[in-house]
Amino acid sequence: MERKVRLIPYQVIAEFEEVAEVPKGVEMIQAPEVWGRTRGKGITIAILDTGCEVSHIDLKDRIIGGRNFTKDDRGDQNIYRDYNGHGTHVAGTMAATANETGVVGIAPEANLFIIKVLDKHGSGQYEWIINGIYYAIEQKVDIISMSLGGSEDVPELHEAIKKAVANGILVVCAAGNEGDGRDSTEELSYPAAYNEVISVGAIDLNRQISDFSNSNREVDVVAPGENIVSTFLNGKYAKLSGTSMATPHVSGALALIKAISNQTFERNLTEPELYSQLIRRTIPLGNSPKLEGNGMVYLTTIEYLAKLASAKEEQEVLII
Repeated sequence: MERKVRLIPYQVIAEFEEVAEVPKGVEMIQAPEVWGRTRGKGITIAILDTGCEVSHIDLKDRIIGGRNFTKDDRGDQNIYRDYNGHGTHVAGTMAATANETGVVGIAPEANLFIIKVLDKHGSGQYEWIINGIYYAIEQKVDIISMSLGGSEDVPELHEAIKKAVANGILVVCAAGNEGDGRDSTEELSYPAAYNEVISVGAIDLNRQISDFSNSNREVDVVAPGENIVSTFLNGKYAKLSGTSMATPHVSGALALIKAISNQTFERNLTEPELYSQLIRRTIPLGNSPKLEGNGMVYLTTIEYLAKLASAKEEQEVLII
């Protein structure tokens, strides 16, 4: 019997012919504040999803390659077109080009490698995802982003993820949308529930935990996941909600963090070191760790804390 995995359920709020904005989620995590240092150039993110609309004006310059592991287009490996919209939407949040039209992504100069592991119905076999992960490892990508999940703990999937991490690749996964808004219950979705991945929960644009966001001890961080505007099919744009939409905020943020770290330390940091750099750039929101992990990703946390410390020292001098 074929083992299946599906897109984590998400909601399409609206579609638009045209937009021209920096999405609110991009601003919330402070991405524009670090674009003076880097926009993610030289960092490659592999998106394991429903494919991508490669001709979209905001994405065509970001995509450097891809592979189809599904049966869409008669299984042609070289056609990784998106017939669903989900993969195109998450791609835009990560890296839509800053071209003065449409939207701009978190890391607008990062490279995208499109690995299609879910078909036009948003369904796929675990084998496709596992093969997609190993293919991403072969391509030497920096980050793997997966806004997908299932209830089954598949050892072969876990092994593939551990292999990716052992190769220095950051693996980012959506926590899931089966939550009930309480930390007294646990909802698990795989691969997000594996300790080796960075599990991402969702918040709304007012920094409140999304009721649908899974709660469990493996949640690492949260990011905007409600009413997120990004690229969509047929050159359009759409507003979607789900932990699927929160995940690319973190994947894009990690592209910026890795680029900054490479500049700062003049070497490639290990996966644990990069994870530490991510956690340093979070702020607590006052919820249980099972709901928010270490808090909301906020790329200028270090600078913000330095300003607070400086202000405190100044105040102490005045008091003396």
